[in-house]
Amino acid sequence: MVEREAEECFLKAIEIARRQEAKVFELRATKSLARLWRQQGKSSEAYERLAEICSWFTEGFETKDLQEAKALSNDLAATLFLNGRNLATILPNSKNVKFLIRN
Repeated sequence: MVEREAEECFLKAIEIARRQEAKVFELRATKSLARLWRQQGKSSEAYERLAEICSWFTEGFETKDLQEAKALSNDLAATLFLNGRNLATILPNSKNVKFLIRN
């Protein structure tokens, strides 16, 4: 029940941030959602959602927010790899994958 409420709050925060075009706040809410989904065994969904927002950024990769996002993405990618998932099928958009590789 608590996890469901938390998920709803994170999704609402992402929605509000998108409407306001506040990418940093969208990133922060997405990181929180991705952590929750990882705990729930939804690593694929978490990885996809996180890579989507991270691919928007073209600079600022040294900031704490993007460094944390990269570390979380790497953790999720490792989990998916260890579970036999092909990341190319999860994220066919190569731009999203490039964020994870180049930074």
